[in-house]
Amino acid sequence: MDSFNHQALTIHGVIYSGQLDGKGGIAPIADSDITHSQRPCWLHLDVDHQASSEWLNTSPLIPEPVREALAGSSTRPRVTRLAEGALIILRSINFNTEEHPEELIVLRIYITEKLIVTTRRQPIQAVDEVLDDLTKNQGPLNSGSWLVGMSDMLTDHASEFIEDMHDKIIALENALLDQQIPPRGELSHLRKQLIVLRRYMTPQRDVFSRLASEHLPWMNDEDRRRMQDISDRLGRGLDDIDGGIARTAVIADEINSVMAEAINRRSYTMSLMAMVFLPTTFLTGLFGVNLGGIPGGGSRFGFSLFCLLLGVLVAAVALWLKRRKWL
Repeated sequence: MDSFNHQALTIHGVIYSGQLDGKGGIAPIADSDITHSQRPCWLHLDVDHQASSEWLNTSPLIPEPVREALAGSSTRPRVTRLAEGALIILRSINFNTEEHPEELIVLRIYITEKLIVTTRRQPIQAVDEVLDDLTKNQGPLNSGSWLVGMSDMLTDHASEFIEDMHDKIIALENALLDQQIPPRGELSHLRKQLIVLRRYMTPQRDVFSRLASEHLPWMNDEDRRRMQDISDRLGRGLDDIDGGIARTAVIADEINSVMAEAINRRSYTMSLMAMVFLPTTFLTGLFGVNLGGIPGGGSRFGFSLFCLLLGVLVAAVALWLKRRKWL
């Protein structure tokens, strides 16, 4: 792909299109700026938009093996080296909902020295932040630094999410120290988030590591070094995820222990109460028979004396249990 013009990049319904100016900024695409320019153009598309989907299927700028991948349903992070560039699939934390951030969003990238095409189905905060840096003239200078910047932003978001889950685990552990059981389903939801995140972040780390080792012509040594740092940082995040999964298992065991201890304590208390009143139950059953000869049956103070004796008996049994250290 030696050159392309303004008409080739004209797409109705494009989310954003611009050309990196090589100074950390981005400018609207203009015919005179694009032709024979060495600065890359960036197109960000929504594949659910019909015009964008048609452009992906018909544009000569997109190689045939890439068309289906950019608009497809594959979600696992991967990188495929092509003649002029690379096809990269990455995952981003879902900031569109607070309830299910672990439902990661897919960002598909086709990148060469002169063209960057990204596609998505849902808004991706990392893309907006990279674009915001470009509008402030603090963004990437070329395709290599753009890919590094996008990868760095995605990893930052993943690290923040991992840190949030780490804080939730600490809160659960502290609550258990006070014998407070978390609401039903909270621990399992947290564990699910950790497992899902690990499932996709592990291949994403491998993608970053491969990009650091691949000698793509539009990535210099500094870009590759930074990409390796991103891979290492995500690897440390994965270690934290593994630790979090292990800690949730310990928390689950501790919750079971606390609940079992509470049940045992209640059962023990009920057993002691039955033991305290066992003699009185026997006596009341014995004196409740409708037969003659019951002691005190003819005395006006018989019932009061009987109740007093029962109270003394209960106190005596309780004192005996206390001396045996059962109470």
